[in-house]
Amino acid sequence: MFAVIHAVLPVFALILAGYVCRRSGKLGPAASSELNRFVVWLGLPALLFDVTAASSWQQVWQPGFLLAFGAGSAAVFVITLLARLRQQRRLVDASIDSLSASYANTGFIGIPLCVLALGQDSLEPALLATLVVVCVLFGVAVVCIEVGLQTEKKLHHAVLKVVKALASNPLIVSPILGACWAATGQPLPSAVHTFMKLLGGAASPCALVALGLFLAQKQEGTRQGSMALVLAKLIIQPLVTWFLAFRVLHLPPLWANSALLLSALPTGTGPFMLAEFYRREAAVVSSVILVSTLGSLVTLSICLMYIS
Repeated sequence: MFAVIHAVLPVFALILAGYVCRRSGKLGPAASSELNRFVVWLGLPALLFDVTAASSWQQVWQPGFLLAFGAGSAAVFVITLLARLRQQRRLVDASIDSLSASYANTGFIGIPLCVLALGQDSLEPALLATLVVVCVLFGVAVVCIEVGLQTEKKLHHAVLKVVKALASNPLIVSPILGACWAATGQPLPSAVHTFMKLLGGAASPCALVALGLFLAQKQEGTRQGSMALVLAKLIIQPLVTWFLAFRVLHLPPLWANSALLLSALPTGTGPFMLAEFYRREAAVVSSVILVSTLGSLVTLSICLMYIS
C-alpha cells in the first residue's frame, strides 16, 4: 500500500495545485484550456517524438508482453466503444469514453510504481507499455475521433479529409517522425535531445494541473456513465491481462507481474487532453481520472499482494 500511495500522491498534489490556483484567482478561466493546448501542441508531441526516437526494435519486440498488455487495453477500448455506440453516443464522444476506460497512467504512476515494487529491471516493460498507450492506443482514438467528426457523404472525400486532419495532428505526426528517426539508428543530437526532454517532461504535470483547473470551474456537464468506465479500467482490463499473461502465455515472472501491475493503473490524462482539444464534454473524463486514481489504491494493492 505504501508503494501505491508513494506513486499516486504526486498526481493528486498536481491536480490540487491547479484547483487551488483557479479557486484563488491566481489563474483565470481560460487557463485550463490554454495549458491543455500547450500540452497537445508542444509538450506531448515532444514526449512522443523523444520516446519513439530513442526506441530500438530489440527493445520494442517483446511479443508476449505486447499481446498480454495490448490485448487487455484493446479489449476494453473496443467493448466500451461498442457499448457507447449502442447507447446512441456519437463516435467522437464514444471514442473519448473508450480511451478513458483503457488509457493507463503508465508514465506518471506506472514507471515509478514498477521500479519501487519490482526493481530497476521492470523499467523496460514499463517503458514498453508507455509506448503502447501513448502511441498506439492514443493514435487509434485520434483516428476514430477524426472519422467521427467528418460530415462528408462521399467516401473518397471523407477519407481525404480524415487523412488531411491526421497529417496535421501533432499527436499523430510526432511519433511517426520519431520512429523514422529511430530507423536511422542514429542518436538524437545532444541539444535536440535536451530540448525534447525538457519540453516533454512538462506534458504530464501540465495536464494534471489543467485537470485541476477544469475541476475548479462550475461543472455543467453530466458524469453519468463514469463509474462503468472506472470499473472497466480497474477490474476488466487487469483481469484480461492477468488471464493472458499468467494462464495463456505463461510469461516470465518479471514480464507477467509488470503486465498485470501496469494494466491495473488508473486512467491517465490523455482522454482529458483530447476532450479539451476537440471541445467535447470533459466532465465524465475528469470524473473517471479522479475516481480511478483513488480506486487504484485498492486494486493496485491487491495486485501487489498477488505478485509478491
